[in-house]
Amino acid sequence: MAVLNHISSQEAMALENKYGAENYHPLPVVLSRGKGVFVWDVEGKKYYDFLSAYSSLNQGHGHPKIVNALIEQAQELTLTSRAFYNDMLGRYEKFTTDFFGFDKLLPINTGVEAVETAIKVCRKWAYEVKGIDQNKAQIIVCKNNFHGRTTTVISFSSDPSARKNFGPYTDGFIKIDYDDLDALEKALESSPNIAGFLVEPIQGEAGVFVPREDYLVKAKALCEKYNVLFIADEVQTGIARTGRLLATCGNCSCKNKNCSGTPEVKPDILVLGKALSGGVYPVSAVLADNEIMNVIRPGNHGSTFGGNPVAAAVAIAALEVVRDEGLAENADKLGKIFRNEINEYIKDSEVVDLVRGKGLLNAIVINDDEDSDLAWDICLRLRDNGLLAKPTHGNIIRFAPPLVMTEEQLYECLDIIKKTLSEFE
Repeated sequence: MAVLNHISSQEAMALENKYGAENYHPLPVVLSRGKGVFVWDVEGKKYYDFLSAYSSLNQGHGHPKIVNALIEQAQELTLTSRAFYNDMLGRYEKFTTDFFGFDKLLPINTGVEAVETAIKVCRKWAYEVKGIDQNKAQIIVCKNNFHGRTTTVISFSSDPSARKNFGPYTDGFIKIDYDDLDALEKALESSPNIAGFLVEPIQGEAGVFVPREDYLVKAKALCEKYNVLFIADEVQTGIARTGRLLATCGNCSCKNKNCSGTPEVKPDILVLGKALSGGVYPVSAVLADNEIMNVIRPGNHGSTFGGNPVAAAVAIAALEVVRDEGLAENADKLGKIFRNEINEYIKDSEVVDLVRGKGLLNAIVINDDEDSDLAWDICLRLRDNGLLAKPTHGNIIRFAPPLVMTEEQLYECLDIIKKTLSEFE
């Protein structure tokens, strides 16, 4: 492997292009090292990371506490499968259910697996508790959602690149407009077979669309009215990214660091991933209270790697870092600075239309159509100027740095962003 330490960017990209399936379109930069908010390419150039592996690295690259938890546990026991108990899983389940205020946790590996798990739990609850006729359960979802790319999930995707030529699709989903309470109530009224409402508190991949302030509260109330499960996909928005432990925490102050008080909206089923791992090992989870999770019995669902000792140790450390370092509070403070500064820039800009977001999950909308290359070209120039970000939906650039960023570093990044944008004015 020593020769790979000296591989050039062009060689690395050529290898991927020749031997790898072309299921991504990466920005042309080849990274080999990361620390905190920074990454370095193979030639040694340093960049600010403003994507954080789609919010998997909220705690920053290579956080020593999380890395040490990985190393120490890997030296003791890595995997048993769930054929046996291990001495870490129960500790992780207790820690995490206490942390988020739920009775039970179902451990899994990736975000989309957790979404699939939540769908299965919801359907089983619908048949065994709500009394819906077998194979009739329906789940309401929102247009322009992003919950992953498995066959079931793309069945209710609005993204043609994720859907086209992958049918036949899975039935049982009703699509409505996001941030539309009238559409939600109309769908809830439409059938006695509605089992759940699956929603992102902020639609990240769609372009960081933030709903109206009362949307989640009123949507949860409607779900309660119609005896339907409210399923929050917080894979990207959770774990302090939006300035709260969970985006469904609304305007709570996080004074007690891990939001252990009553959240503004408590989902019936909570889906977590990404930053639950600290960016070092795949970890995801589904949380619910007993009256919902107890429908799952031996043989109903599982994963060879789900709940393995390394994942358990890593996730505990990742959550402790969020709590102990006040990352939710930091995201809230820095996010307000970011949006204020960009809004000031926009006043005299012809390139940027608006900025939106919460905490350190933000996006700018470029004044061009989705088919234009302008946002991509801006990201290439940002790279040249020492900051890595990437477009989503053509004319939107998402900015989501690690939450360990300091105020001084944020202002440096704002200078880079504004300088880069000015080059396109």
